[in-house]
Amino acid sequence: MNLRVLGCSGGIGADLRTTSLLIDDDILIDAGSGVGDLTLEELENIKHIFLTHSHMDHFTFLPLMVDSIFGSIKEPVIVHGQPKTIEALKTHIFNWTIWPDFSKLPSEENPVMVFETMMPGTTMPLGDRTLEMIQVNHIVPGVGYRVACNSGSFAFTGDTTNHDNFWEVLNRYDSLDLLICEVAFPNVLEDLAKRAGHYSPELLALDLVKLRHRPDIYISHTKPGKEDIIVDECRAAIPDRKIHRLFGGTQFAL
Repeated sequence: MNLRVLGCSGGIGADLRTTSLLIDDDILIDAGSGVGDLTLEELENIKHIFLTHSHMDHFTFLPLMVDSIFGSIKEPVIVHGQPKTIEALKTHIFNWTIWPDFSKLPSEENPVMVFETMMPGTTMPLGDRTLEMIQVNHIVPGVGYRVACNSGSFAFTGDTTNHDNFWEVLNRYDSLDLLICEVAFPNVLEDLAKRAGHYSPELLALDLVKLRHRPDIYISHTKPGKEDIIVDECRAAIPDRKIHRLFGGTQFAL
């Protein structure tokens, strides 16, 4: 299984792209602005998109993607998300005012995109890979994912702040090779992090003690210009873990 980080920033600017993770060549977790760096052929290869929540930095290039591949794919792209996430996209984005409803184009019988609701706790096999949706704690209904194959596994927190469930679910398994954690704000903005449903380094440290696995940890969703401060504070707050800054374009073989 190959994991390619298309985007992992909490904002935009210069080479920064918002959250999107490409698994092999056919699965996306989130569809932020990093999707825009894929070629048209790469876009046409994507069969499944798993959304973490309804905030636009995590789906902003989905409307443009389905428009770009319209008419060039034989089977619809399946967009997976919690019911509230799917409802938000249908109501506020694919509503014929902000963007056409591509779940009904070119026809309801043969659309370019299909929405499929998925509940936290559900596990979905796709070939030799398995994706599990895990409920987290965000300001809107949010989830993270654990993705596993025969050779390894990784987990992605999505956007979240302190809670127990994500860590309890990961602890049920025998191993975890890679963990991608959001940390949006530095410690000086911890109060804002709590109110916005995000981690700061100190808040993440409180949750990582719940995880019995010892994977390498990559920090994502950092606010532009604050990346080095946040990663340095994570290393100081969590000295017993291997902490790395995540960069767009990074690839992992699992």
